[in-house]
Amino acid sequence: MYTHFISSKDGTLIGYRQIGHGPGLVIVHGTMESSLSHIELAESLAESFTVFLPDRRGRGLSGPYRKDHSIQREVEDLEAVLTQTGSHYVFGISAGALICLEAALQLPFIHKAALFDPPLIINGSVSGDFMARYDKEVAEGDLTAALVTAMLGGQMGPPIFNFFPRWLLKTFTKAMMAREEKNAKKDDVTMSLLAPTIHYDFNLSFELEDKYESYEAIHAKVMLMGASKSPNYFKIALDALAKILPHAKRIEFTGLHHGATGNTNRGGKPEKVAQELMRFF
Repeated sequence: MYTHFISSKDGTLIGYRQIGHGPGLVIVHGTMESSLSHIELAESLAESFTVFLPDRRGRGLSGPYRKDHSIQREVEDLEAVLTQTGSHYVFGISAGALICLEAALQLPFIHKAALFDPPLIINGSVSGDFMARYDKEVAEGDLTAALVTAMLGGQMGPPIFNFFPRWLLKTFTKAMMAREEKNAKKDDVTMSLLAPTIHYDFNLSFELEDKYESYEAIHAKVMLMGASKSPNYFKIALDALAKILPHAKRIEFTGLHHGATGNTNRGGKPEKVAQELMRFF
């Protein structure tokens, strides 16, 4: 695996990893993830594609967020990687799917885009009321509490977590973070490092809220992907996109959850996802 760097339009350094041989495929990770989150998926695709795994801003190999961060900055970062690598295929996961969706609207050299669980907000399908509490907890340095708030607000934990007291969820999360920090390797991007980036990812959803009809103008072929155990607002987004996108097909991974694309140590099933990506690309 090789590591490369490219400057985005505003001068921010974007780092990415490269593995494999064949047509270029850029995988854009989601919230609470980094380029390392899809190593196993990339390895499963490497015999047929040159896979590029960028670290989005604020993580790993890449530079920090700026105060004026927006979906347009994310598109510019992806455009820089696509241009340098000569790639025409993209696969976006969660918040990364929003970026690939917007990029497919703006960049005609994206020929195919696979999107997994894009968190488009449709008619208030998920509330952002929790963000004020999350931002306050991050500002106070209480990252454990912030992660619990974001997990509950984004409906990312098992449904049973909704019945657990916050102190118990904080205890679980603190223990998980401590174990991860203890076992972290040199390049690992841990939960404590990722926690503040949630602010920017959720803001992408709020920025694009109810703007999905503009994607009717996308000419790239699109595959809409979801997991049967993902929160319902992802299904609402996929339903809306399936109706509006002119060249889209849709599949659902039965029995899998929102983390299906990630490495197996985080509960992912990367080989199953890779099989569908191979067929599409």
